[in-house]
Amino acid sequence: MTPAQFRSKLAAGKLPPVILFLGPDSWERERCRRELLDAVLGPEDRESGLSRHDLDSTALAEVLDDARALSLFAPVRVIHAVGAEAALPRGRAGKDEESASFQSLDEYLKRPTEGATVLLESGRYEFDNDDKAKVDRIRKFYSGVPWVVEFPRFTDVAAQALVRELAAARGLRIQAAQVELLVETLNADASRIDGELEKLALFLGPNGTVTAEHIDALVTDAKATTIFRLVAAIGAGNRTEALGFLDTLIRQNEYLPLALTFLSAQFRMALAARELNLRTSQQIQSHCQKIGMMMWRSRADQIVDTATRFSPQRLRRALRLIAYADRALRDARPDDRIVMENFVLRLTA
Repeated sequence: MTPAQFRSKLAAGKLPPVILFLGPDSWERERCRRELLDAVLGPEDRESGLSRHDLDSTALAEVLDDARALSLFAPVRVIHAVGAEAALPRGRAGKDEESASFQSLDEYLKRPTEGATVLLESGRYEFDNDDKAKVDRIRKFYSGVPWVVEFPRFTDVAAQALVRELAAARGLRIQAAQVELLVETLNADASRIDGELEKLALFLGPNGTVTAEHIDALVTDAKATTIFRLVAAIGAGNRTEALGFLDTLIRQNEYLPLALTFLSAQFRMALAARELNLRTSQQIQSHCQKIGMMMWRSRADQIVDTATRFSPQRLRRALRLIAYADRALRDARPDDRIVMENFVLRLTA
């Protein structure tokens, strides 16, 4: 079931005893959760009618026992539990524990408590690549749940539609080119799109028009995205486009030694991904997690793109040229633009 289908069913007013939210997009999950609570509980019922649990520390059976408990003060209740994937046991006793948990859920679904809605959420895994088998196992475990609402990450097209929707709601005017720029800059992340549009609305006021200059000045990572475009243009061997992006950075008053540091980190991580045979964003994030390094999904996507565009030999050559450029930038009174243009020309030769 999609979020749109969930809203349609929610409007019909008949809710099942258990609902599962499944998928990594936290923004749409939060919006649907808020709409569910608004539909079931009035403002005066929130304090007594809403229970919260975390299945990482609470057994599923305890959550269902909470749902069975009757309250004189809350005839209608929502029992909200995050970490639904944690109810699937691990280790040697996994099969027995899983059978017991499944049986407990099955028994509750046969005799649910009137007026209680159990909302389970699992947002840890993606729907594809390395996580697909884990998501399939979650689906199988919760196969008896009547409503399973899926929240995949936004595609670029869906994210562009969201930008237009949220901009209109805030009274902002935004053209197609700026919509695409915002989505590309924020990697189609709905939560970040919402936050950055709120920032733009506060800055521009009612009926404000969003320009590329506003995005460059106010949106987090806008300059980093321009640098990534520079990397992509170099990878494609498009010298004219690469010099154009370099000119954009200079006009944005970007500190070029810092831009060179970003380029160095990008090429180093791409080379490491090549040498470790990390081919997907999930694999890169998992590897970084193992070594205690924080890695955003958008950053992992950029590393995958760079590793795809460049062979190991080109990546090593790029790092050597970066070292030469870095030394040149430290010379007495260097012209930073000439140094960086020379770097681009040599790398696209």
